Amino acid sequence: MSMFKKLLASVGIGSAQVDARLDKDSLIPGEIVRGEVHLTGGDVSQVIDEIYMYVITHYEREVNDAKVKEECILLKHRLTERFTLQPNEQKVVPFAFRLPYETPLTMGRQPVYLRTGADIKNAIDPGDSDFIEVLPHPLMAKALDAVKELGFQLYKVDCEFNRHLGRTYPFVQEFEFRPTGQYRSRLEELEVIFDLREDECEVLLQVDKRARGFLGALEEAFDLDERYTRFRLAAADLNRPTAEIAGWIDELIRRAIR
Repeated sequence: MSMFKKLLASVGIGSAQVDARLDKDSLIPGEIVRGEVHLTGGDVSQVIDEIYMYVITHYEREVNDAKVKEECILLKHRLTERFTLQPNEQKVVPFAFRLPYETPLTMGRQPVYLRTGADIKNAIDPGDSDFIEVLPHPLMAKALDAVKELGFQLYKVDCEFNRHLGRTYPFVQEFEFRPTGQYRSRLEELEVIFDLREDECEVLLQVDKRARGFLGALEEAFDLDERYTRFRLAAADLNRPTAEIAGWIDELIRRAIR
């Protein structure tokens, strides 16, 4: 190889191309992501240390009274060991990995995407990003439907920095509901946070009472108007009528605002 071609390879000119192709781009948390990475060699042979795939999302953090977006890597999956890709060679690498259970849903403007790349020493990293749709797990959907059945209307979904409630990652996804039914005069909002695992889902409810009078205003000023309660759903609960789950939530809310 001439020195000129070596230089071209080192700065990324004429280097490998990477294209990830998913079997499907609509998934639920905990589902297996399957597909293939298609590699095309450039003008020169190149040693590729590894092919990797990241699952990435964003969350908001408050810094100096302003909200900033930060990137969060949910998972890094290694597809290959070190190998050499010859000029114009085409190579297909299949992959399969589990989407983390804590992957946020792509509701509202919440992005989740897969970033695929090839690690080539001293070269511009060739890569490919693919946005995916993350839909509610059946246990999450059951809880969301039950909340709506009580007359709550979803108006905001976002991922917020929260070291206290976050488990693996420094954020939680909050589903904010406003009451339109029986709780309209008693609650400001209801926030729902999910802790999804392989065989169950814990549902955290933050009940925000509507301020009433001087005492209510005082509670609101010190965030004492917020109450937390929780319940769990397992696979067997998927067969329960949504109205029954709504009844559980209704009772928990009533206890929280007494």
